[in-house]
Amino acid sequence: MKKFTLLPALLAILLWSSLAALGTFTQRLPPFQVTAVALFIGSLLAIHRIRDWKVAPHTLLIGVAGIFGYHCLLFTAFRTAPALEANLLNYLWPLLIVVLSPLFGLGKLTMRHIMAAAVGFSGAVLIVSKGRFDFADSLPIGYLFAITAAFTWSSYSLATCKLPPFPNAAVGGFCLLSSLLAALCHWLFEPATIPDNEEWLALLLMGIGPLGASFFLWDKAMKGATRSRSAPCPISHPYCPP
Repeated sequence: MKKFTLLPALLAILLWSSLAALGTFTQRLPPFQVTAVALFIGSLLAIHRIRDWKVAPHTLLIGVAGIFGYHCLLFTAFRTAPALEANLLNYLWPLLIVVLSPLFGLGKLTMRHIMAAAVGFSGAVLIVSKGRFDFADSLPIGYLFAITAAFTWSSYSLATCKLPPFPNAAVGGFCLLSSLLAALCHWLFEPATIPDNEEWLALLLMGIGPLGASFFLWDKAMKGATRSRSAPCPISHPYCPP
């Protein structure tokens, strides 16, 4: 069970680490357009099991809110705050999974968790204050979007553990509906841009990896962790009680 839970989580994180590099090839494209195309490609990874996409409305709502909501907030953060600081604040989500787990009935906080959370949040304050613990009179609103994105992904990860069992392939349906919502936002708020060959290749790789297979792997990791209380949770997150 340890290998089952840990390996998919590590592979998902490895795929997510490629997003920034692939994103450099799509900087000319509007963010919602990139999200729509990549998530549509990601949904095709499970098209052969489309019958498994049918899930309860509550499950579908959480899945779409997690995948679409997270990327909508993250891309808005990148547009309204310095990208480096916004991305670092966004990566509070692993820490938030630990802190929020008791609210979802998935564990309890120990003094070790509380101390680690305090250090992590102190680091976030240092990021925002440029290392001085002294805030400017006004901060970019993008910081708020980045932190909200972190809360969204951590809540999605924990909420998925509490849902009734659903097929892993159903994540493809989450991606497809999220893609359609992103396409609607693109149509409403962004100019149409035709990708060139290099950009199409980057979008294809993005859809296969960080905005595709990673979601299926992460779903497997979370479900594997909740099935075994004795197995350590992915990247030491307390999805299951200690």
